[in-house]
Amino acid sequence: METYDILLAVESDSHARVLATVIHVEGHAYRKQGAVMLMMADGSSIGSISPGCLEADLFAYVPAVWESSTSQMVEYDMRPADDFGWGETIGCGGLIRILLEPVSGELLVNLLAVKACLDRGEAVQLVREITDGYSGISYTLCSEGNSSDRQASLSVYVSLFKPKPRVIVFGANSDAIPLVQMAISSGFRVVVADWREAYCRAERFPGAETEVAFPKQLVANLKLNAQDYIIVMSHQYEKDALFVQEAMKADLLYLGIMGSRERTENLLAGIDRPQWLRYPVGLPIGSEGPVENAVSIVAELISLKRGGKATGASANVSGREDRSRSW
Repeated sequence: METYDILLAVESDSHARVLATVIHVEGHAYRKQGAVMLMMADGSSIGSISPGCLEADLFAYVPAVWESSTSQMVEYDMRPADDFGWGETIGCGGLIRILLEPVSGELLVNLLAVKACLDRGEAVQLVREITDGYSGISYTLCSEGNSSDRQASLSVYVSLFKPKPRVIVFGANSDAIPLVQMAISSGFRVVVADWREAYCRAERFPGAETEVAFPKQLVANLKLNAQDYIIVMSHQYEKDALFVQEAMKADLLYLGIMGSRERTENLLAGIDRPQWLRYPVGLPIGSEGPVENAVSIVAELISLKRGGKATGASANVSGREDRSRSW
């Protein structure tokens, strides 16, 4: 999720200079309204607002925006039929308005506050009240859904920030490494949880958080919530069972259990099975081995994140093969 990466850079890098936000789109565009990009002092950037055709031009505005501490709106109109230069490069033929804001002062304070909210698992809206032809902007933070009255005004732009979805991988075995890497690359916040400190180390899972404890304490430490995705894959039956028993006391978004259906049925004996429980874990693509299994699992997580449905179930699913893999 590039928005969180941008906030992380704003917090940790003093060379963050200008935030570019797509505030209006007409027609087709590569990125939609709300897309953001952070432009740095050294010419690098985080995020994107086009396939690369607008970024170079936008960077030309950075020195003036930063040095003047004044926001600016830049418009790219690629609708004219004879504008083949833009049309061929961006492949959209639309109109895009981009707000450029210096990452300093009031905006910087509010972006740091937004990150603090996301780190607590809270969604938040950043409300911009725009005056003086985009050169004057005041900022307000409010909870999700509380800015509808202001949003009706043409002089107001609201950005909604949601916490990075958290994936908890129970089991720090070697086959978890490609899964964790793929989930991180797909925009998830990943926590690797295990009772074995020798396995559950940051060096083995770069970019992920680690939590070491036995199953019952792990669940308490993780403070599970209704937005969490959990993958159970320690391959140790008793530990998987203990973790699942504790985790299912919470209300989750998704809990997928790796292994054969028979093993999981035995593991779940006597436990109520909510709709968010899924097994076998992952999409039925005939995957084999750690990397293909990771593709199958992360694809299912992405589908859920985008509003789709998982394909596994806590009961037999018609047409789905009951695969007993060697995990």
